[in-house]
Formats: sequence, structure tokens, C-alpha cells
Amino acid sequence: MDFPRINRSKAVFDDIYASDDPRAYFTVLGDLDYMIPDVAEPVVRQILAANASATGVKPTVLDIGCSYGINAAVHRFPLTFGGLRHRYARREMRAISSDTLVRLDRSFYASWPDVGLARFIGLDVSAPAISYATGVGLLEQGIVADLEKETLSTDSAHIIRPTDVIMSTGCIGYVTEKTFSKILDATEKRPWIISFVLRMFPFDSLAATLAKRGLVTERLTGATFIQRRFRDAEEFESCLATLAALGVDTTGLESEGLFHADLLLSRPEMDARATPLENIVTVASGRGRPIGPRYVHIGGNAGLQVALEP
Repeated sequence: MDFPRINRSKAVFDDIYASDDPRAYFTVLGDLDYMIPDVAEPVVRQILAANASATGVKPTVLDIGCSYGINAAVHRFPLTFGGLRHRYARREMRAISSDTLVRLDRSFYASWPDVGLARFIGLDVSAPAISYATGVGLLEQGIVADLEKETLSTDSAHIIRPTDVIMSTGCIGYVTEKTFSKILDATEKRPWIISFVLRMFPFDSLAATLAKRGLVTERLTGATFIQRRFRDAEEFESCLATLAALGVDTTGLESEGLFHADLLLSRPEMDARATPLENIVTVASGRGRPIGPRYVHIGGNAGLQVALEP
């Protein structure tokens, strides 16, 4: 599957990962009602609990595309993406240096009870994001690497080795089976893999790669997970065209102006047979959350037209 071609239909946010702190990340994505960390967290918690029950140990989670450690933050502490966004939007917080913010955030996170079910390590191409996430204590360790293009270093392989669960909430489409194969080559066990994948990115090739390694993939039926609003009309129409070309029905989902992701869980067949995904996960998709204006199609004499619906 030509993921680079599909990605051309999406907005590019590379700049927000170049900062030494997450203020730009929360500002830009928050303005688009980015919510996947919040809507995914209850499901991640259920799957981590099932993994711990099956293995008898507190799992080590590798978050691929972890950015500033937000998945770890919302899982480990009674916090939300939305709440953190408001924290960084305060005038006082916007005026301070990155060094000061890191120091304050280290104390901020340390002041909350850790209610997480796992320890977190992270992988991202952004060195500033990894530095922040480890510096404030969200990640125990972090790896800066582009495994689509690079080999996994010996030191990085050592960090990854004890991984019990791999998770991603939006990186598939940017990373492929190349990245996952290198990671799985370094793990000492066959981990569970939690993937929230935008519906415009087929999972077939990755599922086939995982199957060769003894991992079966289940897709949660009957629910999708909202990632964010479309940034503009161009992104909206491009996404719908991509999904139409794949034969994916967008009615009531992307057609309503929102990116939707599927949940897939890959793990050893014995684990899947013992506790099917449908028996682990109950969900609330985020549809009831208040959101800003969305791009939608409106029917008229000239056919479907794009409109911004409040």
C-alpha cells in the first residue's frame, strides 16, 4: 500500500514536534479538537489489565510515535489531553522558557498519584519530544530513531527488549512493517500490539507481517475512535476521496468532518483464543464530546458541496 501517497491527503504538522516543550503541540492539535489520547485511554487500560492478568506482571509498554509522552500522561495520571491543553494555554505558561517549563512539569507530574497499569518507554523521530517526555518523567526511557530508514542500535534494542505491549495511536501510515519488524526482532517475547489506525490506512500488510511472527490480529467491530477534526476543506475532501477509492463507507463518520480510527489488537493466537478482544473492551468513542466547526458535505442543486458546520 502506498502510504506516502495517502499521507499527501493529510495536513502536515512536523513543526509542532520541533519544540523543546509541548506548547505548540497542544495549541495546534487542540484547536482541531484532537482527542484520540483521551478516547483511547479507557480501552488501553482495559487491554493492559487483560495483559497483566494473562502474564502476572506489570507490563512494559513501548509507545511508537510517542511525541511528548501524552499517552503515558493520560494513562498514568488522572489527567486528560483537554485539561493539559488548557494548562499550557494560560498566559503565564506561554511566557516562560522551555527550561523553566520542563522544571515545572517535572514537579507537576510528580505531584499526581500514578494510577497507571504499566511502565512506559517511547520511540519517536523527534529528539526534542523524547527529551521532554523523559525529562519530566512521563517515559522511563526514550529512543530517537526513524526505523523506516535506520537500523535499531544496540543500545535501543536493549531498551526495547523487555517490551510486553506495543501501542500506537496514530503513527501507522507513517510507519510500516519495516519499523515493527525491527522492533519485534529486538523483543524477548511476543508482545501484544495495540493499534489505533485511521481508516484511510489499510492494515493488511502489517497484519500479514505480524502473522508470520505468530501474532493474530483482531479488529474491534461496532466502534470507531475519533482522532480530530479536519483542518480544512482540502484535507476533508482528500480524505473522503482516499476512503472512497478504498471502498470504505464514510457515512456518519468521516463525512461528518472527523477523522476516525479503528482499533486492532495483535497478539499470540493462544491469548486471543483465551480472551477475545470483544470480551476485553467496552468503549465510548468520543462522539458525545463538544467539538468545533466541522467540514461536511451539503447537498444542493449543484450536487454535494463542502460547508463548515458549527
